[in-house]
Amino acid sequence: MSQIKESYDYVIVGGGVAAASAVKGIRSEDSSGTVAVLGSEPDKPVYRPALSKDLWLKDDATLEGSSLAGDLDDDDAVDLVTDTTVTAIDPDAHVVRLADGTAVSYGKLLLATGAEPRQLSLAPSARVVYYRTAADYQRLRAVAAPGSHVAVVGGGYIGSEITSALVQNDVQVTLVLDLEDVQEQMFPRALAATLTKDFADRGVTIVHGSVERGEETGDGVRIRLADGTDIVADAAVVGVGVLPRTGLAEAAGLEVDNGIVVDEHLRTSAEDVYAAGDVALYPDVLLGRRRVEHVDHAEKSGELAGKAMAGSDDTYDYTPFFWSDILDHGYEAIGETKSSLDMVEDWKDGEIGTGVVYYLASGQVRGVLLWNVWDSVDAARELIAETAKEPVADPETLRGRIPLG
Repeated sequence: MSQIKESYDYVIVGGGVAAASAVKGIRSEDSSGTVAVLGSEPDKPVYRPALSKDLWLKDDATLEGSSLAGDLDDDDAVDLVTDTTVTAIDPDAHVVRLADGTAVSYGKLLLATGAEPRQLSLAPSARVVYYRTAADYQRLRAVAAPGSHVAVVGGGYIGSEITSALVQNDVQVTLVLDLEDVQEQMFPRALAATLTKDFADRGVTIVHGSVERGEETGDGVRIRLADGTDIVADAAVVGVGVLPRTGLAEAAGLEVDNGIVVDEHLRTSAEDVYAAGDVALYPDVLLGRRRVEHVDHAEKSGELAGKAMAGSDDTYDYTPFFWSDILDHGYEAIGETKSSLDMVEDWKDGEIGTGVVYYLASGQVRGVLLWNVWDSVDAARELIAETAKEPVADPETLRGRIPLG
């Protein structure tokens, strides 16, 4: 652990992707200002997508190779401090307080506190993993050997990725869904049903229900569903969404609304305090005020916040995208991709396999899913901007707007 000084030009609360990117942004404007990065996790910043993708699927991928700490460690004016909890911030005094009572003063402060997993009546442990951090990856790796049995609770973004990764590592998986199909909240019904069948065809046991309780049994876990069904496995991964870590901001009197409210420069309601990444509720130039929980946003907003803290007048005028790989499929997506919106599906040869899904509200394209379609995020972003100014009268005319390859 680095020795914490009494005062820094910049203090960053959080030790994830947004924090590492913020240091990059600071350095683009200020080559010598002192920086403290205060992370609550025991590990240094890592590229989080690798935790559910490359580290399971690429033989040469390592946790060390996914580290984002290189530039921070090499910078003598940056103190990267892990396993440290910030308990309070005082915007008026320009001070943050740590769990051990230490007070650290700052010139500019960035809240990159991220999000934390929603928890069920199933306590986290060595065999019950609410999957998000490098430590979570290490815990799951220790028990998810080939031939082992892992229960995955939740069929959303992280649940589907982890199930895919485990299956490709010869792990037996029981997938617990509270809805009918995988990613049903995001994908059109036919696509969600097809993906669920793909999992079943790869040997995944699909169980429908909600978790009532669960416990570690010493050499495994037991999960009880609301209908009385018991699932016994070597380990459990729970992925049922996340909540923004806004507690520090709320206690300090900052404006909070399911995220820390920021302006186009990522400034909060308190002077010299900024927010970026998962926790920031920002004004998207194309879609209005929103909060995004994906790595592209963490990288871009973190860097912009760092630049802004160091004096740049740049604005965050970027609409981020996200991506995933599931079994033999891959996708990129941008904007609001909720199956509750109106959807226009455009499938190559009329069959689910390669296609584009347009998500609309009142004739405006709010989001685009590119399923096995690549290099088209910019075209999707342009379409969102175009229809924001001139909504489409007939949504069916969207078919063919983005080539299927």
